[in-house]
Amino acid sequence: MATTVTAATQLKPLGDRLVIRPTPREEMTKSGIVLPDTAKERPQEGTILAVGPGRTLDDGSKEPIEVSVGQKILFQKYAGTEFKLDDEELLILSQKDVLAVVE
Repeated sequence: MATTVTAATQLKPLGDRLVIRPTPREEMTKSGIVLPDTAKERPQEGTILAVGPGRTLDDGSKEPIEVSVGQKILFQKYAGTEFKLDDEELLILSQKDVLAVVE
């Protein structure tokens, strides 16, 4: 799988945050009905583009990040903050919002 270099690779998330490229939403139902943007489900799956250094704990140590760039993950439905960067829809969320790694 070829990866394209985007402006997202220049982002450096802070703490335990991750920059995610959500999996594209379905444009059409299985029966052929075209879905408007307002009716589309918010994605819960995506690929990690950037990872923060980890959250600083009260004793000054860093909590390790359990995921890495390039992994496909499942995350909570309404987690994180959506934003657009160079016409690309991205999401920043905390590591605690990650539910599983897709293998």
